[in-house]
Amino acid sequence: MMSTGTSFTSPLFPLYQEQYRLSSLQITILFAVYAVFLLPSLLIGGSRGGGWGLKRVLRISILLSILATILFMASQQAWLIYGARMLEGIAYGSFTGSAVAFLLKQTPKEKAGKAILLSGMAVSVGFGLGPALAGLIIEYLHLMPLRAPFWLLTVLLLSAWVGLETLQDEDFQFWKERRREASGSISLGVSSDIKPHFWSFSALPIFTLFTLNGTVLSLIPSFVKNVIQTSNLAVSGLLILLLMGGGTMMQMLPWFKQPVLRLRIGIALLACGAWLIVLSGTSESISLMWIGVLVQALGSGWTFQISLRLAGELPNSSERPKVITTFYFAGYIGFIVPIVGVGLLSYLFDLYVSLIVLNVLASLVVLYMLGYSVRFARYYAVRNGTQARRKVFHSRRARRPCNPDR
Repeated sequence: MMSTGTSFTSPLFPLYQEQYRLSSLQITILFAVYAVFLLPSLLIGGSRGGGWGLKRVLRISILLSILATILFMASQQAWLIYGARMLEGIAYGSFTGSAVAFLLKQTPKEKAGKAILLSGMAVSVGFGLGPALAGLIIEYLHLMPLRAPFWLLTVLLLSAWVGLETLQDEDFQFWKERRREASGSISLGVSSDIKPHFWSFSALPIFTLFTLNGTVLSLIPSFVKNVIQTSNLAVSGLLILLLMGGGTMMQMLPWFKQPVLRLRIGIALLACGAWLIVLSGTSESISLMWIGVLVQALGSGWTFQISLRLAGELPNSSERPKVITTFYFAGYIGFIVPIVGVGLLSYLFDLYVSLIVLNVLASLVVLYMLGYSVRFARYYAVRNGTQARRKVFHSRRARRPCNPDR
């Protein structure tokens, strides 16, 4: 529900631009201010959430998101929209920084990997579902388009709050001990033994994923208007649903189960899909655009699935919450890149040349990751082999009969 709320306003941006006579730069700032406020709250929530009480942080995050929704509904001036976006960023950043840690405390250790996988799928579905719901309401309800979508969002967020309250909280003494521990400095916390592998084959893939998807998300309104030749706002939402939610459905495909191979194919498909989407704009081909979005969705699903899995597998269990927070931090840094990058390049080139430059840079990063995957595959095989031998050793010791004479 929280992920649905973060992308819910995307189809409304053209309406805000018309209603408040915002320039393209002001719309860009409205888009970017969310991520600017999300990043520090993500860092703080991930580092301090355990000390403050994870459930308390999640509760406050949901309430802030509800407050942002009320601001959107009540807005009569542009500054209220900016304030609501800032609150959205703070709410989702603090929520993401604490939600994984809280989830893992509610999960048996043997099911931690599956819990992380399902949480990633829920995030992707939410990102795609938000714009689809808002676009359908705006286009077909014909009732207060700047207000009515937020009625549904308020109900969704209230259901998230109710769901959270049904979960057991940490015990008070444990919370007090963690609070004393939290007085240290804020850090992302990736240990040196996994640092090169994490940054090159977990954080960098999610950074590239968010960069390329952020580029597409910023393009979709102009594509709908100029390529599809329609003002139907539901189409924009459905395209985002295909890109974000479709990627989640692709994660269920059983092909190429080996993690390193699956991630290689995922990041390669990301690059291919991005190029197809750019080409569809220059050639004005509707079918090519849909194919490009589908290919990028497939790459997004597999890239997100395996890079998040590695962020959960590589560290020790005690370090896992901070490493996963670092993972999402790297992703949202990538989300800012297309906003800033395309904006700066647009001063030198037109929009499509700027996108081509961005895609070239992203493709070079993809080539680096594919090259690094050879080294990572060797490390991953040795690591998994060592863990398997340890499990066999401990299981044999557990079965060995005890000799009371020794």
